Amino acid sequence: ARYSSSRGDNTARIWDAQTGQQLLSLNGHDGWVNSVAWSPDGQNIATAGGDFTAKIWYVGTGTELFTITANKKPVDSVAWNRDGQLILSASGDKSAKIWDTESGQQLISLNGHDDQVLAASYSPDNQRIITASKDKTARIWDAKTGQQLMSLIGHESGLMSASWSPDRKKIVTAGQDFTE
Repeated sequence: ARYSSSRGDNTARIWDAQTGQQLLSLNGHDGWVNSVAWSPDGQNIATAGGDFTAKIWYVGTGTELFTITANKKPVDSVAWNRDGQLILSASGDKSAKIWDTESGQQLISLNGHDDQVLAASYSPDNQRIITASKDKTARIWDAKTGQQLMSLIGHESGLMSASWSPDRKKIVTAGQDFTE
């Protein structure tokens, strides 16, 4: 069993979960690594960096496959879609973006938040995306078109995270206002 972590030394590290031994260090960001995510097949890792980039790495060797550089602010989180063909980045530039994992090309930009987007994730069926922002809202988007479908309002402070229930019928949000 392996797991990954991010550190303040601009690296992400892969560890053996049974022994605690470090297996690989993923070096290449010029700023903090804010978030890490395993691809669904376990072959790749995505990292979100304070250097305005997201990177995709091959787990077998720690080789950087490509860098996503179209963000104008730090990338706060990354998430894969269920089949591993797309990656989602959330950024301080008030957007989330969908990227093709083969080419590294941006496909869609989800714009509409009034502040930093700290988290974004796909619904279990890949049809929707939820974003969580410091603007006190979570927003639901159509994953194919990028159209905003709904804005969830109710927190008194910025949102840190949002997640789908496995059946896609509920969403949980976490804010800085000590509520869920």
